[in-house]
Amino acid sequence: MKLEDIYQFFENPPPTYLCQELAVCYILSVLLQGESYGTELIEQLETKYPVYRLSDTVLYSAIKFLEDQRAIAGYWKKLEGRGRPRRMYQVSAEWQVQAQDLAFLWQDYINGRKK
Repeated sequence: MKLEDIYQFFENPPPTYLCQELAVCYILSVLLQGESYGTELIEQLETKYPVYRLSDTVLYSAIKFLEDQRAIAGYWKKLEGRGRPRRMYQVSAEWQVQAQDLAFLWQDYINGRKK
């Protein structure tokens, strides 16, 4: 390591990977806006919040948690221009209020980090 490496780190920090708790809140914030599938959730995060990353492992463990809680429902759908059907997810009707609360935590976290 060189002294310049330290300055370089702070000028261009590496992306921050979301933990499962943040991933749950992020997923709900996206799904409240409409249905989505796993790869799209990762791509949206990298596009909208380029300083963050979401690993497949954390994504799918968060999705499993949300399905086990019956917060989201998954179903298969063939998308135009895509090869195989995708597993789409949407927020269940009975979880709308709680999903909004958790999505707010994500927004609050993101807004707090921008300061």
